Amino acid sequence: QVQLVESGGGLVQPGGSLRLSCAASGFSISSDNMKWVRQAPGKGLEWISTMTGANGVTYYADSVRGRFTISRDNTKNTLYLQMNSLKPEDTAVYYCSRVRSGERGQGTQVTVSS
Repeated sequence: QVQLVESGGGLVQPGGSLRLSCAASGFSISSDNMKWVRQAPGKGLEWISTMTGANGVTYYADSVRGRFTISRDNTKNTLYLQMNSLKPEDTAVYYCSRVRSGERGQGTQVTVSS
């Protein structure tokens, strides 16, 4: 059974950092393309970043490039999103998702506010 569990969200001041984690089970993230998406209040899902399974190539949305970094630990079967220089507009629920199926976890809330 596929399961994705996000964690690491919270309240942070503008300019701060957070690292999100996504623990996967039921499949191997190293053999699947994985992505992070987010949903701000009252808005639709926004794609943020993708990491390919086979060779770990990364892609980023313009809105986060240079500030966010996607990575993974294959031994822990966990995907990460390091978020630096956070802005109020980064406030959203963040989800990790398996690209091939669209499955995602319950999400973790990130709030950027002073």
